[in-house]
Amino acid sequence: MERDYKKEYKNYHSKPKQKKRRAHRNWARAQAEQKGLVEKGDNKDVHHIDGNPANRNIRNIKVLNKSSNRSFARTKTGRKKH
Repeated sequence: MERDYKKEYKNYHSKPKQKKRRAHRNWARAQAEQKGLVEKGDNKDVHHIDGNPANRNIRNIKVLNKSSNRSFARTKTGRKKH
């Protein structure tokens, strides 16, 4: 079965809470780019250590490889500490 991206956006990604969380993640990536920690196309992700993208403290941000950042659960009970 194919993903219905329009429905997914309508039901989840377009919600104000999710837009705000995405904006926080984009801000963190932009800050890491300004500091020279990451660059476009480098296959790295900016990881929020406590899992909260609204926490903009620089000590809460860590640069990881895409594969390692996306390899663990993002549930409240399954959150892995880095």
